[in-house]
Amino acid sequence: MFTGLVETIGRIVAAEERGGDLRLVIEAGGLDLGQMRTGASVAVNGACLTAIDIDSSGFAADVSQETLTMTTLGALVPGARVNLEPSLTLAKPLGGHLVSGHVDGVGSLIALESDARSTRMEFEVAPELSRYLARKGSVAVDGTSLTINSTAGRRFSVNIVPHTLENTIMGDYEPGSRVNIEVDLVARYLESLLAERS
Repeated sequence: MFTGLVETIGRIVAAEERGGDLRLVIEAGGLDLGQMRTGASVAVNGACLTAIDIDSSGFAADVSQETLTMTTLGALVPGARVNLEPSLTLAKPLGGHLVSGHVDGVGSLIALESDARSTRMEFEVAPELSRYLARKGSVAVDGTSLTINSTAGRRFSVNIVPHTLENTIMGDYEPGSRVNIEVDLVARYLESLLAERS
């Protein structure tokens, strides 16, 4: 589990094809790697990966075909910046919302514009994800916990404050950017419970 509060921006050092899968080597920036053990979970642009080959500068992670199909990780190239968050511990405040790291699909940035000191961003998702989006509900975009301002069909908008723009990869976005989307866990479980009752 994660909070959706990105701890640092990492950088892709290598993206190597291995037997139909992908191995990413990631420079971890300011992430505290001293406590991280082989097998630890790390959210990379919102996708939960298993850290291996950990050293003082970063770690590697294997990306399965399923993850490559459901996320944007297959498009990462050396030099690309990525959001990083280690898994939630009992000692860590839950400042965002509960995020599983299981990406539901890929969305696209449709538009962005200044809104006072914030930046308003509008994203579009696949039709099957739109039913989980609600005004003032939660969504994770590339692993960043956000509150939805408005929805319209397959689109939703969020306001990004200066701190988030500076401390995540959202400052790199431009119209057409593809992003990993994880919908709210509560919405998914509610749908499952209601389906069983009908």
